[in-house]
Amino acid sequence: MADERSDEALMLAYRDGDAAAFDALYARWRSRLYRYILHQCGERGLAEDLYQDVWMKLIGARGNYEIHAKFSTWLFTIAHRRLIDHYRRSAARPQEVVRWQDEDDAGDPLDELPGPSALEPLQQHATGELRTRLLDALGALPAAQREAFLLVEEGDLSLDDAARAAGVGRETLKSRLRYALAKLRAALVEFKS
Repeated sequence: MADERSDEALMLAYRDGDAAAFDALYARWRSRLYRYILHQCGERGLAEDLYQDVWMKLIGARGNYEIHAKFSTWLFTIAHRRLIDHYRRSAARPQEVVRWQDEDDAGDPLDELPGPSALEPLQQHATGELRTRLLDALGALPAAQREAFLLVEEGDLSLDDAARAAGVGRETLKSRLRYALAKLRAALVEFKS
């Protein structure tokens, strides 16, 4: 049975020693966080290392956790900072988007298209082609625009929370998101034809 408590309540419970609260948070956020990191760095092995580092930082910071923002904002801020640290140390830049398939991940909305037509081979092919084009278009975005898009879409963060996580102003993030969406739409417009 899923824990119905808010993310913030779960983190407070985990801070106070409830290990099951961490399990619930991990189950809620593991897929979205991993996809965010993977889409930002572009390498599976590196993404796995950074992903583990983010969770370890969260575990290490649990004793001082206080609610100053939504849990998701806090989590994605940790991830953003870990990515920045990696890029600074390695002088690397974000890579292209990597396609990720995980049988345990039920969070891909393209796999959950409703209706019987989704079961038809032609529709399955079209869905796969759309996914490929979307990932290619996402990979072609400049890193700052890709991050803005991923924080809002994968992180499910509001503009204010995404801006906090990225360490930029709300209007800057809003502008990056607007450009990202325009580029993604333009890249996918021919798919609709």
